[in-house]
Amino acid sequence: MRHHRLLGVTAIAAALAFAGHAAAQDRVFFGIATGGTGGTYYPLGGMLAQLISNKVTIGGKKLSATAETAGASVANAQLLARKDIESAFVAADILDAAYSGKGQFEGKAVKNLRALGALYPEQVQLVTLASANVRSFRDLNGKSVSSGSPGSGQWQLLGDLLEAHGMTRKDIGEDLSSFTQSVDKIKDGNLVASLITAGAPTSSISDLANAREIRIVPLAGPEIEALRKKQPYYAMVQLPANTYKGQAAPVDTLAVMAVWATHDGLSDQMAYEVTKALYENTATLGQVHPKGKEITLQTALQSISIPLHPGAARYYREKGVLK
Repeated sequence: MRHHRLLGVTAIAAALAFAGHAAAQDRVFFGIATGGTGGTYYPLGGMLAQLISNKVTIGGKKLSATAETAGASVANAQLLARKDIESAFVAADILDAAYSGKGQFEGKAVKNLRALGALYPEQVQLVTLASANVRSFRDLNGKSVSSGSPGSGQWQLLGDLLEAHGMTRKDIGEDLSSFTQSVDKIKDGNLVASLITAGAPTSSISDLANAREIRIVPLAGPEIEALRKKQPYYAMVQLPANTYKGQAAPVDTLAVMAVWATHDGLSDQMAYEVTKALYENTATLGQVHPKGKEITLQTALQSISIPLHPGAARYYREKGVLK
């Protein structure tokens, strides 16, 4: 009797495995590399993956999209270079550096990168405690500051800001924590400031503002203007008052556009369908995060300096965005 029961269990397991395999064959998988859980890439990527999974079919098969936590812009560009993922969120300046073989990509140009579309401006937020003696970038001299995860655009940005102010990495105590880790260190008194480039409000900074009195240090003045001449991807923006608890006044700072990128191995049909799914459902994304409201067809080609994927270009031509 036991033998028959085992055979029955084995048959059921085999049937379930076959059903799972058949279900997998009815689906086409599509990954979106985002960033850490304390930033903006991750929640928006999750909602975008859900949208794509609900709305897109390719050749009669459902597209099954997933958002994956990743090491942010530089690491994401490298994932695309190796075709280890179908798409990724990358800051416009890093995307340009990767394609052109500049900065961290010196001698390693990634020519297979293609753009799907621009997303939203990411504000550069230099956050510290209100009690810290840091009111300008120069006040970081001799103090500890996190430049984000290794392989993030922050690392490059901090270098740019230091150079613009006549400083070097030796003038600060550089820390390579993620957004969430750096905020925990500031709370515990183990770090003075963190440089966080992400769509505001950023969850990790909101978390810090709810626990302590914070200051967002302005990034403005002649040094910043000189930096923008060298690095035109940085735009001047204002972080609106009350973006965070206790932040009563607007703060002048920099921003860089976040771009949804892919590689030249993605099919034209898939690129077309996912681009369409994004720009025709921006209201839904806006319900997940305020930055979703800033994703529009009107700014879809802003700050894009690398070739568009032909599938995305087809959608933009249909919509009259591309002539």
